[in-house]
Amino acid sequence: MTEKRQPTDLFRPEILALSAYKVADASGMVKLDAMENPYHWPEDIKAAWLAELQDCPINRYPDPEARQLAATLREVEQIPADFDILLGNGSDEIIQMLLMALPPTASVLAPAPGFVMYKQLSDSLSLRYHAIPLVADGFGLDLPALLATIAAHQPSVIFLAYPNNPTANLFDPAAMIAIIEAAHGLVVIDEAYAPFAHATFMDKLAAYDNLLVMRTVSKLGLAGLRLGYLVGQPKWLGELNKIRLPYNINSLTQITADFALRHKPLFDGQTQRICEQRAVVMEHINALPGLLAYPSAANFILFKTPSGQSDAIFAALKAQGVLIKNLSPQGGLLADCLRVTVGTPEENAAFLQALGQSLKD
Repeated sequence: MTEKRQPTDLFRPEILALSAYKVADASGMVKLDAMENPYHWPEDIKAAWLAELQDCPINRYPDPEARQLAATLREVEQIPADFDILLGNGSDEIIQMLLMALPPTASVLAPAPGFVMYKQLSDSLSLRYHAIPLVADGFGLDLPALLATIAAHQPSVIFLAYPNNPTANLFDPAAMIAIIEAAHGLVVIDEAYAPFAHATFMDKLAAYDNLLVMRTVSKLGLAGLRLGYLVGQPKWLGELNKIRLPYNINSLTQITADFALRHKPLFDGQTQRICEQRAVVMEHINALPGLLAYPSAANFILFKTPSGQSDAIFAALKAQGVLIKNLSPQGGLLADCLRVTVGTPEENAAFLQALGQSLKD
């Protein structure tokens, strides 16, 4: 009888060494762990949306190019006509497509700490990933170290999140330009949190042939749709489109995202309220003994707890029904750090009350 095969017999060591991306169970909790927009749609907007969905031909495959959605994105986000748009099932799929296009010996570069999927997907494809630590004081780019790594390894792709996740800050634009100009490969500016930052590199696309800008509608208030997009020169996106799985943007997502983008003032108002609440939450965190909230240009706040207390504070918050993100186990610059999403005024009040209580326990 043939012995049964095991994963270790078939899968690459790099895959076996990975840990799966974990999502905490938020059932019954005040959910402030995933940088989501906390606001629902008004009833009249919901009714208009459902009216558009009712004629969706779900018996047919979706438009493989999502032409109507792409046209609306181009108009609403003022994307120049000279540049192509590549849609993905969330930014994650776009990152995956970019990295799948690289040869197996390619290098990938990103600051650290940064969005975990840059490294996760690079490692899964056995690429050579270089993580360059941010400067401890303010989480800025270590430009000399980045430029030295570019010169030594000539990375095929460099990821720069603007604002950065999980630190929430905007990097120095001059340093980013220096990286783009020094890069031998592509530089991807990840603008997932652009609605909260009022800062973009979209207007720099014409100046730099190797620049790509990536965005998502998740933080805008459409996380359930899983829609991301990449903007750049047709010569780059045309090649990446060969890798894109057919029909990767389903019909319901195409219709819903198009509808939502045509009601952008609704989301602009929600974004404004989140930014106003961000200032309130930050002020209250900094008023609590032993805590330090770092400046944020996103819809979340990273804050530092007294040494060795982050796990206990996180657990105390969870026990009170408030779920945030404990980043301290990642170590390095994130030691003793927690991250909280900015929610509704009621959610933020619940968080701040629980946080104050956790410091007393």
